[in-house]
Amino acid sequence: MNVRTRFAPSPTGFLHVGGVRTALFAWLVARQANGKFILRIEDTDKSREVVGAEQHIKDSLKWAGIDWDEGPDNGGPYSPYRQSERLDIYNEWAKKLIDNGRAYADPYSQQELEIFREQAKREKRPFLYRNHRPESPTVWDGKKPLRFRSDPKSYNWHDEVMGDLNSGPEVIDDIILIKSDGYPTYNFCHIVDDALMQITHVIRSQEFISSVPKYLNIYEALDVKPPLMATLPYVMAIDGKKKLSKRDGAKDILDYAKEGYLPETMVNFLATLGWNDGTKQEIFSVEELITKFSIDRVQKAGARFDEQRLLWMNGTWIRSLDSSELYSRCQDFWPNEADNFDENYKKQVLVIVKDRLKTLADLSKLSSFLFVEPEPNLDLIKSNPILGKIDMTELAKLLKISLDTLNEIEFTESIIQSTLNNLLQSTGQQPKVLFSLIRISTTWAPFSPGLSETLNILGKERSLKRLQKAIDLLS
Repeated sequence: MNVRTRFAPSPTGFLHVGGVRTALFAWLVARQANGKFILRIEDTDKSREVVGAEQHIKDSLKWAGIDWDEGPDNGGPYSPYRQSERLDIYNEWAKKLIDNGRAYADPYSQQELEIFREQAKREKRPFLYRNHRPESPTVWDGKKPLRFRSDPKSYNWHDEVMGDLNSGPEVIDDIILIKSDGYPTYNFCHIVDDALMQITHVIRSQEFISSVPKYLNIYEALDVKPPLMATLPYVMAIDGKKKLSKRDGAKDILDYAKEGYLPETMVNFLATLGWNDGTKQEIFSVEELITKFSIDRVQKAGARFDEQRLLWMNGTWIRSLDSSELYSRCQDFWPNEADNFDENYKKQVLVIVKDRLKTLADLSKLSSFLFVEPEPNLDLIKSNPILGKIDMTELAKLLKISLDTLNEIEFTESIIQSTLNNLLQSTGQQPKVLFSLIRISTTWAPFSPGLSETLNILGKERSLKRLQKAIDLLS
């Protein structure tokens, strides 16, 4: 099979993790089979379209590394790839249905339809439009909705994820194919486009599964063979009780980029959100995912969106980057004051904070004291469970001994560490007292890298100056 998959979003807002996961799974299926991945913009609902949303969709996919072989910008053999530019095509296919007696002009107003619905409600039966088909339909002139003349029947079909499914004739109805504004509905145009673009796999989210019998009815009327269907379970909110949605706080995927998440992390995380390769492996490169991914290992149940796991995974990916690559990724995350320092110094800083980074955005708060003189905050000492119990004067004496000793040495990381160890012996203090005191006094930060590394990068002059300032403050 010449595998062709597609991602067909509507430009009605930002793209969140559920949409990106759908695109990713379709992309992986295509890449694994050396097939084609198509981006198609389904912009036929003009009332909900958001300006800039199409570009946002493209930017989101590009950030995640999900590239497309055919699409609205680069074209392809089945151009155009925006549905709003394919209206003549849908009208041609609609005419086929009209000529075959499988579509008709909807003569009813919204008020009349509401009366039908109320009548069904009073009679305690489901409202079906096919029960109100006009006996002598008028010629469709494009000004009224065009409806499909359904053929209610039972269906059995196979879903690549959900398995064998079935439905009864009661779910089949006369749905709208083309609206009164001239634009087709999703129910119609995606079937036409998938057929013309030779899509072999339709991979989409669970909310569409109840509509599949209606789609199968239209496929039959058009004499088109349905593609393979794979229904992805919902991405669930953190509590696992409901689908993660924009209304429930699902974030714009590019917000994660702004917050310092790596695209490798997001792809790895989304790929393993409802899929695994049968092992306990959690960290996958893109190359590994392309090799190992398979639709038949996608779980049927919803997958919980666990941001703590995402955060852990991001830290793991950050630590896997070499120094040069990590430095290139951090350009937008340095504190403002870092502009006053050269590249070599910033790379040294990055080396010592790397292991503590969970996101690239952590860089600023973990390193700011290395670029600007920090504001002393005695609460960091007073709130310390051990230092807070020691008299301030005693702490000042410990710092004075430390300052005098450090003043006599050459400032290299190994010599600093050796000197600090000797200070433990000469003062009779534990690391959690002496080292914590020196660390706070030279950084005034809740967290910082290893002490000897920090002092080495600060340099002798700045380190001693800060120790003296702390001594004066404590005294």
